[in-house]
Amino acid sequence: MGSKAGELAREQAYFDLAHKQREQSRAALDEATRAAAHGGAAAGIRRDASALQSQLGSPGDQVAFGRFDHEDGERWYVGSHLILDDEKNVLVINWKLPAAAPFYKASHRDPLGVTLKRTFECTGNTIDDFVDVLFSQVALDGDGPDGSLLRELSRSRTGHLRSIVATIQAAQYDLIRAPLDQVLVIEGGPGTGKTAIALHRVTWLLYNHPDRLRAADILVVGPNPTFTHYIRTVLPALGEQEVLQRDISLLAPDVRRGRPEALAVARIKGDAGMATVLARALRSRVGSPESAERLQIGSSFLTLPGADVAQAVVSCKNTPGPYAQRRARLRDLIIRLVEERGGHLTGGNPSLDNLVERLWPQLTPQSLLSSLFGSRDRLLAAAGDDYSAEEIMLLRRRSADRLSEEVWSRDDLPLLDEAAFLINGQPERFAHIVVDEAQDLSPMQLRSIARRSSTGSLTVVGDIAQSTGVWARDAWDDVLASLPETLPASVQSLRYGYRVPRQLYEFAAQLLPIAAPGVTPPVVVRDGPALPGIHRVDPDERAGRAVSLALAHSEEFRFVGIICTGESRVEVETALAANGVVWSSADRGELGRAINLVSPHEAKGLEFDAVIVVEPEEIVADDERGHRLLYVALTRTVGYLDIVCVGDPLPLRPVTPGTEPETETPFDPALIEKVAAAIALRIRAQVPPAQHDDVLAELRRLLQE
Repeated sequence: MGSKAGELAREQAYFDLAHKQREQSRAALDEATRAAAHGGAAAGIRRDASALQSQLGSPGDQVAFGRFDHEDGERWYVGSHLILDDEKNVLVINWKLPAAAPFYKASHRDPLGVTLKRTFECTGNTIDDFVDVLFSQVALDGDGPDGSLLRELSRSRTGHLRSIVATIQAAQYDLIRAPLDQVLVIEGGPGTGKTAIALHRVTWLLYNHPDRLRAADILVVGPNPTFTHYIRTVLPALGEQEVLQRDISLLAPDVRRGRPEALAVARIKGDAGMATVLARALRSRVGSPESAERLQIGSSFLTLPGADVAQAVVSCKNTPGPYAQRRARLRDLIIRLVEERGGHLTGGNPSLDNLVERLWPQLTPQSLLSSLFGSRDRLLAAAGDDYSAEEIMLLRRRSADRLSEEVWSRDDLPLLDEAAFLINGQPERFAHIVVDEAQDLSPMQLRSIARRSSTGSLTVVGDIAQSTGVWARDAWDDVLASLPETLPASVQSLRYGYRVPRQLYEFAAQLLPIAAPGVTPPVVVRDGPALPGIHRVDPDERAGRAVSLALAHSEEFRFVGIICTGESRVEVETALAANGVVWSSADRGELGRAINLVSPHEAKGLEFDAVIVVEPEEIVADDERGHRLLYVALTRTVGYLDIVCVGDPLPLRPVTPGTEPETETPFDPALIEKVAAAIALRIRAQVPPAQHDDVLAELRRLLQE
């Protein structure tokens, strides 16, 4: 093959040729756009030309990221775009074409006729280096990761997920190409590439089903704003600018947010039975007419028999359709009754408006929920036999003086979305939906997603071992039960973990027998630069040590995540501020390029060069599935892991909710003081002072249950 320098020069010459041909195609499209006549035809030409240009990428993009040589002498270059020469010969094939499959599927066990696979490292379109895999050589250790993947994994992280198009592994490639007409569940442990697979699957589906899918037909749903911010650049980098990406909370109406919620209340609000409660509550708002309804029509009065009006109301109640649409139908029926009795309506009529409003009041999602939660009688009537009086009354709360001032909780949002559906009808629907971190979503959140599916085709991503919170699951059946059933469902597991280094994952995996005993851990394929760092400190040193470790990593240009909760988080924030450190906070939906403060819940799906986990015992205590939360925290790194703690760095004692300890715990005033202080800090941080008394009263009630 000659010297590597000579080979680099030959490859660069090929890249330069392909670049020239690509830019000629771009120039031809520009010329076609300028030559187009004015009017609708010109607009269509410009639109088509723009779409074709987007398929070519930008002028500075490398033309290819890989090449494979076949034993029959064929050589294929693989890139993000198809590039042809003047004679229409293929210079570079698009990775989404079936012809590119051997680049991803060839292995030492089954080379598929491929003799060499080459992956390029480029700056723009200039080749810096390449990594080869020779399939003619026997692999001593099986089909482990090639050098290109290991190089990619060793690159520093930023605040955004990167495309893996050049390093997609064979099992990942199979899932990307899986059939469209199904509910595909992609499950896998930390670092298996679940999210990247789902996003690359979007662009593959768009390319290979142009008759069924447009970018605007696809919705990507994430669990929170931080996660959505983290993944938002992947699809544009793959050439898909118009795919809608939203965190789950943005599916609801736009309201003031931030109300805290007790766990027992959150559990009820997330239950699928709340859909029936809301439907009953809405139906109960429809009134009954008087025995005779007297309307002023112009300067005279007209009386409608109550039985006729009641028949119109019953007809509308029994007619399918959203509440607002049936309200409009009732108005039309009453107008018809008026006209049948010789009345003539022109323009607006206050008398008619008042009758319609009394019989079928105009409602918004906010007004329906506010009036429901504020009324004992309405709650009990809407509950039916689905909830006990004690359960449904947990939802009761005092409404704000003005509806616009009402503050809503995260658990209210899917209820508002359900109410919007009942009142206004179907929201915008999508032909394919991707749902990430789906294992934690409540049935009501899943209903929000399901109603937006026009076909039943979904890609669902998650990890049962990382399922925490009110709706923690131990299997996928419960999630699938709340999603469309029009297409078959398939659960596919990823075996290999690429991101988390072996020695760090093995440390975290000690939690799995407690956190998720039924989950098989992934096979981790690479080693990292260091063992976990365990830093035992006195309580007054904890925050300072965490900050100093973060600064040390940051000085090495590492993307750092400090993961903590409760009392430790308040301490760390204070220490960061005291040291003049600039940091980003995930609870504001942001990720910076240096130091980031993240809760274990917010950390799901994210990755950092270095992670500092503060006080694992607090993380375990923060959730009923706290060992899973700690497992999440410990597996967010691609390089370095430090644990700063006063207590146990890896608490392994199983915790079974509702059981009493075998021996009575001795009275410990210091412990009581510490717990009380932590609770007080959280109340001050999350609850307005005016609501402190209400929160304390609720705490007393819950403690006495």
